[in-house]
Amino acid sequence: MSVGDNQSQILLSVEAEAYIDALEKFDITNIGSEKWCRQHEHVEKLNMQAIISAAAQENEFIKEYFISSDKVPTLIHQLITTETWKNRIFPAMQEMKFEPKTTFSIYMVLYHEATLANLLETILYHSDACEAAEDTILDLTDYCYRKLLYFISRCEDDEEGDENEEKVSDIRSKTNMEELEIQAKKLQFDIAIKAVSILRYITDHLSCLPLSTMTRILNTHDVPVLLVELMENPPWTRQNNGKLLKFVEGKWETIPFQDSFKLTKVEGQVWLTFYQLLMMDDCQKKYELNSARKNTILKLRSHLTEVMLDQLPVLVELQRYLEQLSMMEPPVAQKNFVLEQVPEIQETILRMYEGKWKSIAKKQCKTYFNQSKSKMQEQAKRWADTYNLDMLESLITEPPKCATCGEQATKRCSRCQNEWYCRRECQVQHWSKHKKACNLLVDAMKKIEISEQTPVTS
Repeated sequence: MSVGDNQSQILLSVEAEAYIDALEKFDITNIGSEKWCRQHEHVEKLNMQAIISAAAQENEFIKEYFISSDKVPTLIHQLITTETWKNRIFPAMQEMKFEPKTTFSIYMVLYHEATLANLLETILYHSDACEAAEDTILDLTDYCYRKLLYFISRCEDDEEGDENEEKVSDIRSKTNMEELEIQAKKLQFDIAIKAVSILRYITDHLSCLPLSTMTRILNTHDVPVLLVELMENPPWTRQNNGKLLKFVEGKWETIPFQDSFKLTKVEGQVWLTFYQLLMMDDCQKKYELNSARKNTILKLRSHLTEVMLDQLPVLVELQRYLEQLSMMEPPVAQKNFVLEQVPEIQETILRMYEGKWKSIAKKQCKTYFNQSKSKMQEQAKRWADTYNLDMLESLITEPPKCATCGEQATKRCSRCQNEWYCRRECQVQHWSKHKKACNLLVDAMKKIEISEQTPVTS
């Protein structure tokens, strides 16, 4: 079944239009409310449908409806609001030693940022969607800048962070909030990867965006120099027991030696961003390229190998530009007077609720994140419908692989539906290893079915 079949469609066109029309900007104090949760479920379905349409190269009606309904700024507003909640309210909950009955509802808020970032990454590939963001594109630019800073701080201050995370996650005595903190850190990495792609799309469409966007990227935040730092110490690449690992399609993969110079998606996005910011005439005129910036940017020359140029031939022009730059004084940037716009969303939220974070956290702990059993079961059922297994499978970009031999698989374990195999012989061979996990998964599913059949008393 192809992703274009109706059976793999998450939303009908009329449903998507209704969901998008109903989208609204939620105040940070209302995050986690029942109405907010309903909108989150709608955004999840819109995100999945947008991915399916883009992957199948079909009519991207999700993007079209966001533009015609003028809702791209709403998405960006909610992205910044959710980020602020995660950075201000969530730590306040941890300081209060709050222990929720279930981590489900809080994780949903943390995950909401990833959903919004993913949806924006999908629709902002198109210039008309970037243009529809209007002045909020400045807020999104600053958001991406903060994610670049996260990557750089991760490289400088947390070189063993991934190993430590794995060790901590093995400790079973963690509290619910400690587990949430670990999940939040993993989500933060995924979100930052998406921010790199979003930034690349913004730089692709600078000609149709407010002039202040280019100024903030080049001179206020000096993104070219930040990207050089990331290229020198790539957070999406690491060594483990002598093996090279790269972050590919949302997970860490061991890379064979012969593929070690093969570009991943995020690496390609960084290089294309470099190309736009250093080669566009308007950017060259605007960028204040002093000696320090010049020396940093020239570090890129060592990365432009023949293997790299074969994969991205457009970088030949960049290589030529860097060679010329090395033999000349930095060109003088044109400093034309421009009334610069500034991002407002985060600044407005921080100013409005300064000193009130703990009181907001306390109130939300007592209400939105301390639900009754009946409310939690009702919410869980809605999420089960939102994350339908068959629909999620249609989002997989690569075919499943056999758990035994690694070949393309077409069969799966009939009991737990969690492992894939290419033929029965491989399944029989793997059963001794899979049996324990299979039994655990089946037992867990039975407990869920029993709990759903048990009458709830208030």
